Amino acid sequence: MTDSPAETLVAVPLGDRAYDIVISRNAIDSAGDRLKTLFPGARFGIVTDENVAKAQLPRLTAALDAAGLAHTTITVPAGEASKSYACFEYVVDAILEAKLERSDIVIALGGGVIGDLAGFAASVARRGMDFVQIPTSLLAQVDSSVGGKTGINSRHGKNLVGAFHQPRLVLADLSALETLPERQFRAGYAEVAKYGLIDDAAFFFWLEDNFKEIASGGPARAEAIARSCAAKARVVVADERETGARALLNLGHTFGHALEKATGYSDRLLHGEGVAIGMVLAHRFSAKLGLCPGQDVSRVIAHLQSAGLPTTLADIPGDLPPTSRLMDMIAQDKKVSRGALTFILTRGIGQSFIERNVDPAQVSTFLEDIR
Repeated sequence: MTDSPAETLVAVPLGDRAYDIVISRNAIDSAGDRLKTLFPGARFGIVTDENVAKAQLPRLTAALDAAGLAHTTITVPAGEASKSYACFEYVVDAILEAKLERSDIVIALGGGVIGDLAGFAASVARRGMDFVQIPTSLLAQVDSSVGGKTGINSRHGKNLVGAFHQPRLVLADLSALETLPERQFRAGYAEVAKYGLIDDAAFFFWLEDNFKEIASGGPARAEAIARSCAAKARVVVADERETGARALLNLGHTFGHALEKATGYSDRLLHGEGVAIGMVLAHRFSAKLGLCPGQDVSRVIAHLQSAGLPTTLADIPGDLPPTSRLMDMIAQDKKVSRGALTFILTRGIGQSFIERNVDPAQVSTFLEDIR
């Protein structure tokens, strides 16, 4: 990780697929010159959503125009529902209709939904195009824009259709976070806390001390984002295609994805909110198995609650399906192997581990007990 007065660079050293994460307050405004240098002669297809188009697209198009770069814009509705077969088809067809060539560049301008959708479209359009991530949400800046996971949802579950396709560059603009609704920012913060809970207790304790400054946009915000990106980069480099340790990044996601599906991928439960509840459930389940101290569970709950995040099933508006149906949704998780459940469990704050062959009956009893 290198710093200058204006920006922080986090390297993702993946050989011939290596790229940088650039973190600064004007990453969008300076994108034109950077992209012109990295991709001489390329045209750009900007994939964004209706909300981000209003807030950030004018900045990006002005930067591209100033650098003399040709571009076209493909806009989809905002929200998780756009991670669908229909929107995927629309984006791919729009790339082709714009006559973007294989040597041209797809830009994902938006949050995690846009990054996943645009990255997947780029992975298959003309049998593979390069793409650039310009994440505009906290969740996307610290998690989904880094590591090359792209995809869409299926009626069977979240992110079950997709590809590993690394970006060529990530531009994380800190000023873009200032236009985020507070709920979206707090949901993204769950992914920041996750990095401490996985294997860096010192980072989690630092977050406890610095959350107010992170939330208010002080210097701690840039540091939290940079440390999160560096943490994810280390894991991705060690296990790019999630055959081993990278699965640790899914702490809270097995429960969380099931809850997202149970709420119809709607505003009832944002992804980061599902992760927050899922991380609490992972710690509570670990404690029930005798693995995790109860005081650590309480500390996790207290911090996430202080960050304005939901921590219980009761915090989700409306009714949830019966436990048997939730178990069906958990069984569709991507970490399931030959029908056996895999969970990310923990022995305490910063001590997560991969547990394979988890007994579904134990999970079902646990969920039934906490409802």
